[in-house]
Amino acid sequence: MSVGNRFTENTMGLAPAKVMIADDEKNIRELLRDVLSPLVSHVVAVENGVKALGLLEKEEFDVLLLDMNMPGLDGIEVLKRTKSQDIPTEVVILTAHASVMTAVEAMKLGAYDYLMKPFKIVELAPVIEKAYEKKKLRNENLLLKTQVKRQWETLSIIAESPAMREVLEMAKKVAGSAYPVLIIGESGVGKELVARTIHGSSARADESYVVINCGAIPENMIESELFGFEKGAFTGAHARKPGLLEIAHQGTLFLDEIGDMPQPLQIKLLRVIETGCFYRLGGTREMKVDVRVLSATNKNLKTEIEKGAFRQDLYYRISALKLVLPPLRDRQEDIVPLIMHFQSRDLAFKQKMFNDPALKILSAYSWPGNVRELQHVVHRALLLSKGNVIGPADLPSDLMMEPGPGSARLDDRERLHVLTVLKKSGGDKIKTAEILGIHPKTLARKLFGYGLAG
Repeated sequence: MSVGNRFTENTMGLAPAKVMIADDEKNIRELLRDVLSPLVSHVVAVENGVKALGLLEKEEFDVLLLDMNMPGLDGIEVLKRTKSQDIPTEVVILTAHASVMTAVEAMKLGAYDYLMKPFKIVELAPVIEKAYEKKKLRNENLLLKTQVKRQWETLSIIAESPAMREVLEMAKKVAGSAYPVLIIGESGVGKELVARTIHGSSARADESYVVINCGAIPENMIESELFGFEKGAFTGAHARKPGLLEIAHQGTLFLDEIGDMPQPLQIKLLRVIETGCFYRLGGTREMKVDVRVLSATNKNLKTEIEKGAFRQDLYYRISALKLVLPPLRDRQEDIVPLIMHFQSRDLAFKQKMFNDPALKILSAYSWPGNVRELQHVVHRALLLSKGNVIGPADLPSDLMMEPGPGSARLDDRERLHVLTVLKKSGGDKIKTAEILGIHPKTLARKLFGYGLAG
C-alpha cells in the first residue's frame, strides 16, 4: 500500500475527524497512522480489538478503521460490541480475505463500508470522508432530537382553571396509547397545543410530528399533500414527492379542522387508519406506514354526519378517545396567567405591566376568538402602549363596549364584537379574521349565520 499522489486531493473533509486504526499488522498500522496524522485532528493506532474497545469506551472517535482478522477479538466481534453498546463511531472494515460473505455480514451488522487488502491509500480518503460526514449527520440528528425533546418538555398549557386541569390530565393519560384522539373545541382554544402535548408526552416524542390543516389547503391539493405522488401523476408532477403520511412514519400526524376534509379523501384516510396502507397519487405500489392520528375540529361532527358531509365510520375511528376543550369564557382563572405568559415570551416587553383596571376588563371579556384573540390583544397592547404601565386606554375600545351579563345572550355579544371588528377593518374579512384570531373560513361561517354573505 503506497501513498498515491492524489491522496491529498481527496482529503478536503478530513481535517476535523478523529480516527482510530485497529490492525495487528504493525507496518500497516503505522503506515496508516503516518499518512492520516497530518490530515485529521487526531489519529490513534492500536494492535488488537480489546485495546480498541477499551479506548472507544473512554474517548469518542468519528471513524474506526478495523482490521477483520485480529487475534483475540476479531473485527466482526468488535463491530458487534460497538453496536450493542451504542458506541458512536462509524466503522470501516479492512480485510485481507476477499470474502464477499464476510463483507456483507459486516455491512449487515452496521459497518459503514469495507476495503479489501491490498488497497491503495488513495482509496481510503473518500471512504473516511463519507464515513465522517455520516457521523456528523448522526450527531446533528441527535442534537436536533434533543432540542425537540426539550421543546416538548418545556411546552406548557396554562391550566389554572379546573376545566383545563382536567383536560391536561386527560391529555397526558391518552398520550400513552396508540389510539386516535379527537380534540374538540372552538377556534383559538388551543387544540393544536393539546395535540403537541399528547405527542410530546408519548413514546413517539422523538419522532416526526406533522401538521396538516384540512381547511387551509385547497381541496385539489390536500390529497397530494397527504399521500404524495409519483412523477407524471398529474400536470406539474415532474418528480416523485413523498406525502405527509410518509414523513410522519413512526410519529404523529395531526389533522387540524378535520371537519373540512373533502369527502372523497375521508374514505382513503379511513383505510390508512385501519390498515396503515395507501397509494401515492399515480402510484401502483402499496405504501405502509406506522402513524398515530390526532384530529381536531371546531364543528359538531355528528351534525355533519346527519347532513351527509362527514362519514360516520371515519368519525368512530378518529374519536376512539375524545378531549373537549372549554372556551376561554368558561375558564376565567386562566386569563391573567395567559396574559403573563404571553408577555414573558418577549423579553423586549419585560418592563411593561398591565394595571388592575386593565386586567379586570380583560378578565371580564367573553373572548369569542378565545386564547388566540387574547394573545393578539396582549401583543397589540404591549407594542402600542407608550408607557410601561398598560391601562384601559391602551386596550381596544370594543372590549369595553361589550354588553354586560344578562343584557344579551352570549351569541349576541359575539355577533356584536365580530361585526364591530369587521367595520373597523373596513370590511376586510382576512384582516378581521386575523384580529379575532380565527380562520377566515370560520369567520365566513359566522357571517353566514348572521345572515350576511360569507
